[in-house]
Amino acid sequence: MQTLMNQLRLATLRFAPGRAVLVAMLLGPLVGAFVAYGAIAAQEPNEVIIDNFTFGPQELTVAVGTTVKWVNHDDIPHNVVNKDKLFRSKALDTDDSYSFTFASAGTYDYFCGLHPHMQGKIIVK
Repeated sequence: MQTLMNQLRLATLRFAPGRAVLVAMLLGPLVGAFVAYGAIAAQEPNEVIIDNFTFGPQELTVAVGTTVKWVNHDDIPHNVVNKDKLFRSKALDTDDSYSFTFASAGTYDYFCGLHPHMQGKIIVK
């Protein structure tokens, strides 16, 4: 890692100050995209993240027999409640999770019982 940093320093010294700024402006979004991709890639499949009063993704399509896991990354409690009362989690504190296995096909709408404006949908095929 230290070798890479030294090579980057030497490469930037070759540029005039104006060019260094231009290179930084061009590479900044690329580096940001890689960081964002890493955060998305770290999310497990069939996992719904609760963060900033939203379910992400809001709509998830899975196969019959799939277990979906909800993880609360918000700093306040949330829960997961199916509108048809098929499943309901306890209040999930920060980093708590809840899982449910979908045994039959259908569309399952859910919401946060503590914050009903938070809504999501699991589509099972």
